[in-house]
Amino acid sequence: MEEVEKTRKDILGIIEDRSLTHEQKVANLSAAAVSMMDVLDVPEGLQELLRPADEGDQCICDLFEGNAPVRPRYIIPDYAKFFRQGSSFLRLDPPKDFFEALNDLLIIYRHVPSVTNYPVYVGQLDELLDPFLTDDIDDATAEKFLRMFFLNVDRTVLDSFSHANIGPRDTRAGRLILKVEGELKDAVPNLTMKYDPDVTPDDFAALCAATALKAAKPSFANDKMFRSELGDNYVIASCYNGLLLGGGSYTLCRLILGNIAKRAKDTDDFLKNVLPYVCDMQARYMDARIRFEVEESGFFESNFLAKEGLIYRDRFTAMFGLVGLAEAVNLLMEKEGKPYRYGRDPEATELGVKIMDVIDQFNKNHVNPYCEATDGHFLLHAQVGIATDINRTPGTRIPIGQEPDLADHLRFLSHFHHYFPSGTGDIFPVDVTVHRNPEYIVDIVKGAFRENLRYLSFYESTGDVFRVTGYLAKRSEIQKYEKGEAVMHDTTQLAAGASELGHAQERRILG
Repeated sequence: MEEVEKTRKDILGIIEDRSLTHEQKVANLSAAAVSMMDVLDVPEGLQELLRPADEGDQCICDLFEGNAPVRPRYIIPDYAKFFRQGSSFLRLDPPKDFFEALNDLLIIYRHVPSVTNYPVYVGQLDELLDPFLTDDIDDATAEKFLRMFFLNVDRTVLDSFSHANIGPRDTRAGRLILKVEGELKDAVPNLTMKYDPDVTPDDFAALCAATALKAAKPSFANDKMFRSELGDNYVIASCYNGLLLGGGSYTLCRLILGNIAKRAKDTDDFLKNVLPYVCDMQARYMDARIRFEVEESGFFESNFLAKEGLIYRDRFTAMFGLVGLAEAVNLLMEKEGKPYRYGRDPEATELGVKIMDVIDQFNKNHVNPYCEATDGHFLLHAQVGIATDINRTPGTRIPIGQEPDLADHLRFLSHFHHYFPSGTGDIFPVDVTVHRNPEYIVDIVKGAFRENLRYLSFYESTGDVFRVTGYLAKRSEIQKYEKGEAVMHDTTQLAAGASELGHAQERRILG
């Protein structure tokens, strides 16, 4: 009865919260209802790790997916196929021109679910739209309608985990998209440039960098690296997640490595006993979630995306996430009586690599029957954190305020990016009064990708739009929310927490 009463108070609190829009209240009420369910066959001992009495001891986090998953966390429709065949469910024929293509995309976005209730992938927009930019459509007309399209997306897809892709080829559509996004400076959609220096012209890459310094997007993804791991039909969705076109991710849970390290007597105990045990518990929990989605939820049998071949169940995988490698390394060094610190000393880096090797080997040995798309294994993911994280550094990043100079920072990152086919990334604010030349950014990306870094983001250090962890937000909107005003994007609320608790606006500036 005590738990029921608490749930009732939580629901009433949502209803009475004047800082939430109606849509945000409905989403939160839905999540509260799902949290009341108990349908998963979870391993004994999980609750102690997942929801301990002391939140500071939590070792596994399910990232608010709820106790009865009603759909996969991330869904990646094949929008090119949608253009080719139309949709009987949506009563749409294949688009015949540029204007119908834009309109049809806006319609289908309203029907693509995810953990956020908004699409986390809105398409490889340059390749989708370029064939429709015929000679009879001049640039001014195309820009006008692209501006209307992106305004619509920003004002109706109210979550900046929504993500578009361009590149690696230079296209007319890609250049127009960059021009419009650089002018609008909106947080939605997020945008990634799939960059390959052997395919992407330098002037197009520089245009991407110049746009990033205006609008905090696009980020740069190492196209060769992703293709070598996931094949040609990969996409970047949500924060920076590499997933398969026509598939997605059933679930994403994360290890909280700093708290896991608290349970160990020393480094040897952590590597041989404590960490493998918690990895096994998280994997078994993910197995239970996936089994329910596939065998009981009915999503793949009933949703039109699956019925019309815009997604396929066997192209889905799951994401085995982690945060707080920095805190785990530093705590274990303290337990050993050693002064070495993560991101600074080679001995700490070596321990970080050992920890990642244990997690990577565990994942390679664990098999899930419904992850055929990735040979039965989950994909490792360096999770970016949540608004309530305190002293939990995203993924394998160096804590904010402790970053070394750029060259040392990039060399350090090269030890870790290769572990994460489903996403990792690092963020660099830039002082544009010092670095006015976008080719400076392109040179950094080229050098970093030669060293097997996976994903880099840049933004102007004093601009309104900035990259929080993996998503975008506007400082002006955060200020409104902090005054108690309702704001459209639910990620603004997350950004406010990440700014206060995670110091997301205090990164070392490239200047």
